[in-house]
Amino acid sequence: MSRAQDRSPKTQDLSPKPRPPMFSRFFIDRPILASVPSIIITLVGLVAAYSLPVAQYPEITPPTIRVNCTYPGASAKVVADTIAAPIEQQVNGVENMLYMLSQCSNDGTYQLTVTFKVGTNLDMAQVLVQNRVAMAQPVLPDVVKQTGVTTRKRSPDMMLMVHLVSPHGRYDQLYLSNYAVIHVFDEISRLDGVGDVFVMGQRDYSMRVWLDPDRLTSLGMTAGDIVKALREQNVQVAAGQIGQQPAAKGVDFQYTMSTLGRLTEPEQFRAIVVKTGADGQVIRLGDLARVELGAKNEDIRSYLDGMPAAGVAVFQLPGANALATAQAVKNKMEELKQHFPEDLEYRTYYDTTPYISESITGVFHTLRDAVLLVALVVLVFLQNWRSALIPLIAVPVAIIGTFAAMAIMGFGINTLSLFGLVLAIGIVV
Repeated sequence: MSRAQDRSPKTQDLSPKPRPPMFSRFFIDRPILASVPSIIITLVGLVAAYSLPVAQYPEITPPTIRVNCTYPGASAKVVADTIAAPIEQQVNGVENMLYMLSQCSNDGTYQLTVTFKVGTNLDMAQVLVQNRVAMAQPVLPDVVKQTGVTTRKRSPDMMLMVHLVSPHGRYDQLYLSNYAVIHVFDEISRLDGVGDVFVMGQRDYSMRVWLDPDRLTSLGMTAGDIVKALREQNVQVAAGQIGQQPAAKGVDFQYTMSTLGRLTEPEQFRAIVVKTGADGQVIRLGDLARVELGAKNEDIRSYLDGMPAAGVAVFQLPGANALATAQAVKNKMEELKQHFPEDLEYRTYYDTTPYISESITGVFHTLRDAVLLVALVVLVFLQNWRSALIPLIAVPVAIIGTFAAMAIMGFGINTLSLFGLVLAIGIVV
């Protein structure tokens, strides 16, 4: 019995052992082939990450086009009847428009905000609105046509604001406003990523004429007579040339005539002749009015910490990188600061980009901590460096590759997408 038992075949465990799925097995057996797609995914994700638009919030706010014009001296009702009615009648129903909002003020200003659907091309929307406004211009008052009707694209989200202030009070708001318009406005408008620049509290230098109504009445004149005299004598005239060909024989020289054109000093305006008498009497503007160089509008004021200031609001271009644009604005202001006069400074209190940069930094910290914790747990429980190395490589590849998917789906880097990326990191881990 002992021999028979020795000759009997030994029992073996023939049950199939668990094997990885076919798809996973394919890459496990071919590590080099697995590395190639990982490198490609990482490179594509990195390229997409630098091309994605960066903003504080996603573009869920409808874009707007703003129409502005001024009817000096008109009341809100007159503006509504003579300006708002014809313009809105033509603009109503423009392509992709959601709604429009108009404001008529007693200072003669008119503002129309046309809101379009999300995703509408702002450049095309501006062209469409301009074409509609041009159809209404023939019926607008002549004064409005002379001052002009402006149509601008406006992003509803302000990126940052730069204030010009005079800490020791050397300059008033009129000077600060004009300095911002002349030396800051154009420089910032030319930067990449800047969609619009708006100077808050803008006051343009203008020649203000304060008429004496009693003197006008005694002379039998009206304000319209004064305006007519100003238009006739404050013009840029082409005086022509002397000796221009064909000329008479003996004329050997040709001279270009230059005359006094538009007046610039208060004394020149005071010397304007507004009426003459039958016996040669001359009545000048200074005899019945007070002339001074002041602000065009006195009803707008801007302050920062109790000091007169000129606020330069910068709006981001849709699809632009907010971090790069804000940094370009700050660099440009540092460059312009070198030419500021004494007692003129700029301050940036309102800035939305720090929230974006902090969110991006938080995502990197979350990714770093998650990868290190996973590698530590795997190393402690499996006691295998190779097993710990796999999540160190796989998790960053999956996260960086997410940026490529975001680019394909039209997403951008903002607070909400970064929050979703943090959740995706937890899912991958």
